[in-house]
Amino acid sequence: MLNMSIVIKVIKQFFNDESGANVAEYAILAALIAVAVIATVTLIGVALDNKFGEFKDCIVNSGC
Repeated sequence: MLNMSIVIKVIKQFFNDESGANVAEYAILAALIAVAVIATVTLIGVALDNKFGEFKDCIVNSGC
């Protein structure tokens, strides 16, 4: 189990490190990734819903 003081120390070091991108840039990047994931999952969900609807109609109507 992690010691809480070690976790806090690592988090403080992360936020105090100015060698890379700052926190705002990471937040923007995370938000863009989240939007892309949500859009992808939504599109896949709609496509699957349509396919399962076609499959259901095929079974119900016995016309495939």
